[in-house]
Amino acid sequence: MSSSLDAVVLPLFVPADRPDRFAKAFAAGADAVILDLEDAVSPGAKTAARSALGAARDAVAAAGCPVLVRVNAPGTPWHGDDLAAAAALPLAGIVLPKAETADAVAAAARAAGVPVVALIESARGVAGAREVAGAAARLLFGSIDLAADLGCAEERDSLLFARSEVVLASRLAGRPAPIDGVTPGYRDPAPIEDDARYAARLGFGGKLLIHPAQIAPARAGFAPTEAEVAWARRVLAAAEDGRAVAVDGAMVDAPVRMRAERILARAPA
Repeated sequence: MSSSLDAVVLPLFVPADRPDRFAKAFAAGADAVILDLEDAVSPGAKTAARSALGAARDAVAAAGCPVLVRVNAPGTPWHGDDLAAAAALPLAGIVLPKAETADAVAAAARAAGVPVVALIESARGVAGAREVAGAAARLLFGSIDLAADLGCAEERDSLLFARSEVVLASRLAGRPAPIDGVTPGYRDPAPIEDDARYAARLGFGGKLLIHPAQIAPARAGFAPTEAEVAWARRVLAAAEDGRAVAVDGAMVDAPVRMRAERILARAPA
């Protein structure tokens, strides 16, 4: 997997048919930008969106952050042309929606010539997540589409199993922690930060964003709290020689030290 994708925590979607927004998105402070040919572009605008991508080749090359393209799903009439357009751009990778099989991921990677980040957003995708994770560079979780496919509420309890399966599949495949789905609202930062913190607790390593205003609250949600950082520092200070010791009335051994190290790794410098 490309190292530029390993560190991505907060990728920002931008409609591919809005090239006037590309420069602003590249400068917004997200960890990556996903130029979207799929949900953000109407069927009648797909061809124009691909043309806009081609015209923006130099801007993509100079973006200063990893740039990906979300192509349309396998089986749609736009999929092949999207992959060809992606292959002509200096991308860090492509996002494959409705990813359900390793074969589909491998075929997209061959056609585009870049790593594939697979979006798990269907019942078949969840069922095949472990297979898909082995073929993809990283997994994304599409909560809204999955809830629609399952006919369930787009709520935490309803999708807990699916989220946990995506986290487990990523770990079993040796991939970076997956990236959670979007929060539709962007005016109120509180729900965005809360959703990000929930995703971090489940083992996700990032969150998809749809507006620059979501970047700061999402980043705050993935950062450990001051109390967590203080606890982690106490743990590592008390257990410098590797022996099991007591901290705050609880025994500290190797797994607890590992958790403390991970908390400090997420803390802002």
